[in-house]
Amino acid sequence: MASGRPARPARPGRSRRRGALGAAAALVLLSGCSLVGEGSAPESSQGAGERVPTRVVMVTHDSWALPKRLLRAFETASGYQLVVRTSGDAGALTNKLVLTQGAPLGDVAFGVDNTFASRALDADVFDPAEIELPAGAERLALPDGADRLVPVDSGNVCVNIDTGWFAGHDLRPPRTLDDLADPAYRGLFVAPAASTSSPGMAFLLATIAAYGDAWPDYWTSLMANDTAITAGWSDAYFVDFTQGGENGDRPIVVSYDSSPAFTIGKDGRSTTRALLDTCFQQVEYAGVLAGAANPEGARAVLSFLLSPEVQAALPESMYVFPVREGTALPTEWARFAKRPSAPATLDPADIAAHRDEWLTTWTDVTSR
Repeated sequence: MASGRPARPARPGRSRRRGALGAAAALVLLSGCSLVGEGSAPESSQGAGERVPTRVVMVTHDSWALPKRLLRAFETASGYQLVVRTSGDAGALTNKLVLTQGAPLGDVAFGVDNTFASRALDADVFDPAEIELPAGAERLALPDGADRLVPVDSGNVCVNIDTGWFAGHDLRPPRTLDDLADPAYRGLFVAPAASTSSPGMAFLLATIAAYGDAWPDYWTSLMANDTAITAGWSDAYFVDFTQGGENGDRPIVVSYDSSPAFTIGKDGRSTTRALLDTCFQQVEYAGVLAGAANPEGARAVLSFLLSPEVQAALPESMYVFPVREGTALPTEWARFAKRPSAPATLDPADIAAHRDEWLTTWTDVTSR
């Protein structure tokens, strides 16, 4: 995927659907009502003769995925037909939302992340959300735009390693960003391009957060250490990474803090590990589009995305962490998807102001 979150195929080691997820979905189907907030059904206060919307259109990125049972349950509980329109990656999605501001492609958008949020907010793409956040979500609210963009999920882009490869080669694994430029790891690291990949951009931002104005020097060191750059995350992980399944030859890769939960060996242990000192936090948001034909339906979708059932489904559906406090994680996530205690972050406004400049410099450094 270009510059937004990648469309992620099933990770290596992902062998089965968990029974708990199916049971939760079945429970939702029986109860229905917990998926939307009160008053979100289409019986609105519109005057006589006005047509009440019967559908709600969500614009999202190509990585969108939820169990069909949950979508049907939302439609049953709310009375709306949910129409999903995908628009490329998070970057392409944001660009389209900005270009169609005031005459939107739908009613609600999901998938604008913290690296693109300021652009959408500055362009007045979103109206006030006017819904109550569940416990835990408020900590991921944006400094500017908390009233318009609702946090739905989070994750961290981190360097991952093939633990078995390092054990087999009697080499101490790297731990930090500094280590990746050490000659001991020459030719072992692969990263997706910052210019064409969301995790690639997130990794670039992690280095900018860590090294400040000296980040180009760090990247010069990485490239001198024979770092490989691929167009996207899938190529880096599945083709070049030694645990990707395609006989790759690089045991260090940019991926996610959740990735080790999908590389479980026959012994029940993960064959990979995320380096928690290398991570950059990503948060995905949803909001009501300005000029929406069905703003009440859009708010029903926001409530749906933050419902306990959808939040519980996010890890296995979209490989991200729920924002709702107390949401149980799949067993393998609880064991192997370790999260950094202090991931790198940058002010979304700074990212918006300097993105083009940073990418130009990054392209120059990595093309030498």
